[in-house]
Amino acid sequence: MQVGLIGAGNMARGLARGWGRPVLAADPRTEVAEALVAEVGGEVIKLNAAVAQKADLVVLCHKPAQLAQVADEIRDDAKAIASILGGVSLADLKTAYPNCPVYRFLPSTPVELRQGVVVRAADDVHQDARLDQDVPSLFSELGLLVEVADGLVDVAMGLMSNAPAYVALLAEAQIDAGVRHGLPPDKAAEMVVQTFAGTAALLRARGNDTLAVRREVTSPGGSTARGLAALERAGVRAAFQDALDAVLGVRS
Repeated sequence: MQVGLIGAGNMARGLARGWGRPVLAADPRTEVAEALVAEVGGEVIKLNAAVAQKADLVVLCHKPAQLAQVADEIRDDAKAIASILGGVSLADLKTAYPNCPVYRFLPSTPVELRQGVVVRAADDVHQDARLDQDVPSLFSELGLLVEVADGLVDVAMGLMSNAPAYVALLAEAQIDAGVRHGLPPDKAAEMVVQTFAGTAALLRARGNDTLAVRREVTSPGGSTARGLAALERAGVRAAFQDALDAVLGVRS
């Protein structure tokens, strides 16, 4: 399947790296498209319409506000559309592209290592038997593919698409705490990042049972119990709830 990317920014680059195959790429910043193609192979295309003419699947990686503009340029030529545009519903996509199969996905940045999460908006309408199978299969190459109702895609985004920044911040905070107590920054970073990676693997091995993993390391009255109590007093749970509310525009 020949993939064409409209928009060649960070997320498009992550997808292309994860797929590891040549792509067609168009971006108003020609140098960005050129850098992507130089890395993964393929062809830089100047016109969005030409991408649609050459590609089996056009992946929308442009800014959400450009939905109507780009649709006007490519809808007559597009054979199939996959969107990773945040905040653009499946219904909006089908309105913009009424004459071809349309799919909505939302990926997280670790897709470039095939370790990401890709959320797919559920669609009860069967559009094309082959594409309905091949397009989700393509995105499942990038990590864990999870299907949720279209109205919950933005909630899912707040949990997994924004989360790499949160995890990086948590790692940074823990590293800084170690440095304040005398650890060299590089050693602290090695230990914290490996601990995060190992803990994620352990959680997966325990069937995502967070309570079980916490209890395995928390002795009554021990150092972990004291550390957890300090985190709870600092409002760690409320902080994550506030973060998701902020992403979704929920006012307290």
